[in-house]
Amino acid sequence: MTEQVIKIEDLKGYYRGSFGVVHAVDGVSLSVNKGDIMGIAGESGCGKTSLAELITGRPIQLLHHEGGQVYINDLSIYEVDEEVIRKEILCKVLGYVPQASLNSLNPVKRIRAFILDAMRERVGTKAKNKQKVLDRVVEHFKKLGLEESVIDKYPHELSGGMKQRVVVGISSLWNPLILLVDEPTSALDVTTQQLLIETLMHLKKTGIVETILFISHDIPTLAQICSVCIIMYAGKIVEQASMDDIINNPQHPYTKMLINSIACFNPDGSAETRLEGIPGRPPDLKNPPKGCRFYPRCPSRLEKCKENYPPFFTSRTNSNPVACWLHEEVSH
Repeated sequence: MTEQVIKIEDLKGYYRGSFGVVHAVDGVSLSVNKGDIMGIAGESGCGKTSLAELITGRPIQLLHHEGGQVYINDLSIYEVDEEVIRKEILCKVLGYVPQASLNSLNPVKRIRAFILDAMRERVGTKAKNKQKVLDRVVEHFKKLGLEESVIDKYPHELSGGMKQRVVVGISSLWNPLILLVDEPTSALDVTTQQLLIETLMHLKKTGIVETILFISHDIPTLAQICSVCIIMYAGKIVEQASMDDIINNPQHPYTKMLINSIACFNPDGSAETRLEGIPGRPPDLKNPPKGCRFYPRCPSRLEKCKENYPPFFTSRTNSNPVACWLHEEVSH
């Protein structure tokens, strides 16, 4: 039997401020099995990062948990004390590499000092244990292709790729069951992106990390590492399938258009297919529509799509859940 390490039920998270209320995550349910490398994809602003923040149990300022549950290893993180999340969940069970993590290192501290501060915060490292901690860090960093001298450097002395691997190294130092990475390759060149993907795969193969959630708007990058993928649009999940099915047999109109917007080239440099963009723009999540949120941009829309948000449908020929009224007639 598969073991669920993350289970999310009807999760809602809204930004609240002088700008109003933004329904960033609006009724998301999903489960992640032990050993999965799951991708979360969608356009910028679809709710990917907000979902990641809510999964940690300590979302960023202005983002509020409005309802629903997040279970990590059967522990409901919105029903436990914040100290338990800080000391027992984050890092030990769930490692998190946030978006813009290149800026998460303290610019006025050497890497070793930053790590010792983190260890003191998480597990109460005492002065006499400092060298033992640093020896462990050096050994762990070596597994990620980072030299021992890295811990004596300031962040500005490292390249973007090295900083990213340092952050991944720190986040996986406690051998967390789950590693959640948010857009880790977005600020890197193609060669460095590949090196980071190899680093994440190494963490998985060596058992340092068992399960990975990889958030990205870059589907070709997800295709290199992920086994399953969910597609988000305007705060909701619209499709979940194997990575192969998302690429080769997408079911939701949005997923199809997302795949068609990826540039593909033949060996001679010519375009493999005609590149197609997605017309229009996502809805304003301060006032989300009551029907399908992709309705204004969908070339296959039905009249009922405008007023009624679709449930998930599956069929005998396709067991992957897809939230689209087009699949109602062929569903079980």
